[in-house]
Amino acid sequence: MTVTLPPYDDVVTRYEPVIGLETHVELGTNTKMFCGCPTDFGGQPNTRICPVCLGLPGSLPVANKAAIEATIRIGLALNCTIATWCRFARKNYFYPDMPKNYQISQYDEPLCTDGWLDVEVDGELVRIGIERVHLEEDTGKTLHVGGATGRIHGATESLVDYNRAGIPLVEIVTKPIPGTGALAPIVARAYVTELRDVIRSLDVSDVRMEQGSLRCDVNTSLNLPGNDWGTRTETKNVNSLRSVERAVRSEIIRQASVLDAGGRIIQETRHFHEDTGDTTSGRSKETATDYRYFPEPDLVPLAPDAAWVDTLRATLPELPRLHRKRLQTEWGLSDLDMQSVVNAGAVELIELTIAAGTTPEGARKWWLGELARRANEAGIELAAVGATPAHVAELQRLVDEGKLNDKLARTVLEGVIAGEGTPTEIMTARGLGVVSDTGALTAAVDEAIAANPDVAEKIREGKVAAAGVLVGAVMKATRGQADAKTVRDLIISRLS
Repeated sequence: MTVTLPPYDDVVTRYEPVIGLETHVELGTNTKMFCGCPTDFGGQPNTRICPVCLGLPGSLPVANKAAIEATIRIGLALNCTIATWCRFARKNYFYPDMPKNYQISQYDEPLCTDGWLDVEVDGELVRIGIERVHLEEDTGKTLHVGGATGRIHGATESLVDYNRAGIPLVEIVTKPIPGTGALAPIVARAYVTELRDVIRSLDVSDVRMEQGSLRCDVNTSLNLPGNDWGTRTETKNVNSLRSVERAVRSEIIRQASVLDAGGRIIQETRHFHEDTGDTTSGRSKETATDYRYFPEPDLVPLAPDAAWVDTLRATLPELPRLHRKRLQTEWGLSDLDMQSVVNAGAVELIELTIAAGTTPEGARKWWLGELARRANEAGIELAAVGATPAHVAELQRLVDEGKLNDKLARTVLEGVIAGEGTPTEIMTARGLGVVSDTGALTAAVDEAIAANPDVAEKIREGKVAAAGVLVGAVMKATRGQADAKTVRDLIISRLS
């Protein structure tokens, strides 16, 4: 039976959404959290493992100081209180991707607590409370094969790769976020975007969602105005900024549909489907799972020295929101223009393009124009569109030098995105450079004059504005490669 879902705008006039986000960040340390195995992404399955990260009998973990330092820096950047004493715990559960059958994590004594992060939404600051930032080890990766969905249901077999098991993982948990109303999906995306930028600025992770080094679980609930908060669901492992927004919106609509029909929301995990934008049920969380936490007996407690924490605080870079304000001033943009740059996810791309040798205007033109259009059509992030800041800077230099016009530059850009090479290489290989040699253009100009005698006569009479018709004819004849100014000058010269 097909269920008709209510319109989003109608839902948010009747219900109040409450959201919360749990974000996992793989740290960019050289070695794993409790052993010396490398952390490089990729590699043949089960080649970056040892007795410690496999939990073999007799092996003992040793905490990675670089991971602890990175976690403290994240906590400081998020305005958290850093614990003066905390410890690791064993979180016991049985699943194939946990080689020890327990995960070393932090439970009731996290490293960082009670912080906040301000994000800007529609020109207003929204303060997102941070409940905790704690350090743990990542799990392995299970691949379900033989089915149509890539999930365990319908698969004929499952394969486990433990290369990722033991990589340092920071979990950042927000406090519940009420009061955002219809903007809840946008606030969720803005928070994850800002958090990603903060962590990237600290240089502790590459936060690449497509590789799993930044993963987000989205909690959503609905309640009637004035009532207690509703039952929440947890949409797991949402893997792009766009999908964070879509997952919140989809779950708000789905829960409203259930409530409107007199049903109740089940506390459960859900899976988000990129192709449809829908969520489907995972496993029930109606009853609390007993993870049998207890202090990790093989690791000593952590007691960060106050002087060390102060030293780390002094290393914090300019935070992204303040960095953007400075760039806005340097680039001479209005609040609205800068918000367009932020919304497109283009701040860093434009900054790198300018650093590669072009103007703010030239960089913005391409990233917010042709490249943003292509990214939107493909449903991908702007950074994944296929052109680099160096490519865009080179393309704009060719335009500034008169070697390409905008039309030819767009054709060259198509080649860049297709992987044909740099803009200069593509321009040369395809013969797309602007023709400004008067000798080469004379024949085309004479043909245009001969084909349009009435227009030519108007120009002879002093109506030079009519030259635009002949310029267009020459541009068409030369497939857009003629230099328009040179053509115009040549026309007027020959008819004066």
